[in-house]
Amino acid sequence: MSQLNHLKIVRGDASPEEIAALIVALTAATPSHAEAVRAGEAWRDPVRSMRQGRSWRAGPGAWRASARRD
Repeated sequence: MSQLNHLKIVRGDASPEEIAALIVALTAATPSHAEAVRAGEAWRDPVRSMRQGRSWRAGPGAWRASARRD
């Protein structure tokens, strides 16, 4: 299996310890696959479409008020 270079140091002379620290920092900053999937599918969550304790009223400005997040 061939190895692909995903990280290239273009300036300086980094030690193996510095490269390892950089990889650890980048890995920690990257969301896990499960977190990314949850964030991407949040729009399908049926709870989003519920009233969340607010009552709906007819009248002027009702559409605007229904979309407002207090």
